[in-house]
Amino acid sequence: MSGTNNEEVIENKTYDEISLGDEAFLEKRLTMEDIKLFAIMSGDVNPAHVDDDFAKSSRFQEVIAHGMWGGALISTVLGTKLPGPGTVYLGQTLAFKAPVMLGDVLRVAVRVDKMDEKRHHIVFACRCENQRGDTVIEGEARVLAPTKKVRRQRTVLPEVRLSERGQLHAILTAADHPDPMHTAVVHPVDDSSIRGAVESAKQQLIIPTLVGPRDKIMAAADKAELDIRDFDIVDVRHSHAAAEKAVAMARAGEIEALMKGALHTDELLHEVVKREGGLRTERCLSHVMAFDVPTYPRPLFITDAAINIYPGLAQKRDIIQNAIELAHAIGNSHPRVAILSAVETINPKLNATLDAAALCKMAERGQITGGILDGPLAFDSAVSEDSRVTKGINSPVAGCADILVAPDLEAANMLMKQLSYLADATGAGVVVGARVPIMLTSRADDALTRIASSALALLLAEHQRKALDKYK
Repeated sequence: MSGTNNEEVIENKTYDEISLGDEAFLEKRLTMEDIKLFAIMSGDVNPAHVDDDFAKSSRFQEVIAHGMWGGALISTVLGTKLPGPGTVYLGQTLAFKAPVMLGDVLRVAVRVDKMDEKRHHIVFACRCENQRGDTVIEGEARVLAPTKKVRRQRTVLPEVRLSERGQLHAILTAADHPDPMHTAVVHPVDDSSIRGAVESAKQQLIIPTLVGPRDKIMAAADKAELDIRDFDIVDVRHSHAAAEKAVAMARAGEIEALMKGALHTDELLHEVVKREGGLRTERCLSHVMAFDVPTYPRPLFITDAAINIYPGLAQKRDIIQNAIELAHAIGNSHPRVAILSAVETINPKLNATLDAAALCKMAERGQITGGILDGPLAFDSAVSEDSRVTKGINSPVAGCADILVAPDLEAANMLMKQLSYLADATGAGVVVGARVPIMLTSRADDALTRIASSALALLLAEHQRKALDKYK
């Protein structure tokens, strides 16, 4: 086994190598896939865990993890870290202190509490805490520790893909660290928008200020059985006034992001793009969707399916730069940008191929920075290595694109919906190019999608703040 990477092996600690107070831990984020895999394995289909509609009417108001999911993670620490391979489980007590919600990150820790040298028994104090430091599970485990050294190559488990939509793991993980952003939630007068604000606040992604008619906001919260007593409410008469007030707050630096509530997108963006009193920058606004596609190994950004209908070359330049900035914000320092068309060759009859060629040349001359561009590329060539090889395309982008730039809004919209409804993809989006990030949530968004949209906006706001600090 010499020369093997430490990440590829699993090694135990024998009883004689362990001392009182020794600790080990792991961290794991709860996803819907985790819940459903655990339900499949155990047969526990309690609707509190797997039925979103039922969960909304429960005391916790959303899907929660099976209690023994946390217990299984404790077993993982004991069996793989301390003591590790060769450990025999003798007993376990658990007390469940609080629910584990979708998106929660558990820190699962064990500490050596008692040792019996004669029998090689060890008692471990076990604790699971969420990302807020709240104890959700605690207890005691008793094991028979190994006496012989074990060092084995780590078993690589087969990848399991459920017929379910993905859950944007990379984005949520990246958003664990920045402080929550002050966010104006514009006209949150229905169940979907008020719930989105509350759920994002629970995950410490936003500090919401609810902007709209106070009576309607309170009625929506009461109907959804949500507690919003700690949220600031800015009372205005109607949705137009809510959009105007929220944009004014952003201009004044009172808030760091906007979240759309129960109003039309056009109504909100009308205030955002005003030349006087809006949130314009030197770039045009564009919408970027970050998709988690179960059959694709990385987050896939698609732009622009919401704002620019038939963008010209200058607008496409801004659309690409906006998407690159968002990719940087989630930690991708050199995103690969595929400029889509129907073919890979430049054809004067297809304007998208001409624009792609011009945009690539603009990137060469420094007019687009921070990404690796190539195009025109057909969709299959952009995302499939097999297609790239078959077609003989030599490109640093083909087969492994991070960002897909559609030729127009119609193409982007159809592509997004095809991924959502035929490829089990889940997407979360944000408007980029304004002074602050803008979340365009919808009634159809589930809890985790709304949280992921907030996470995207938080990461973008943090990235922009750091960029400003650099130039001060």
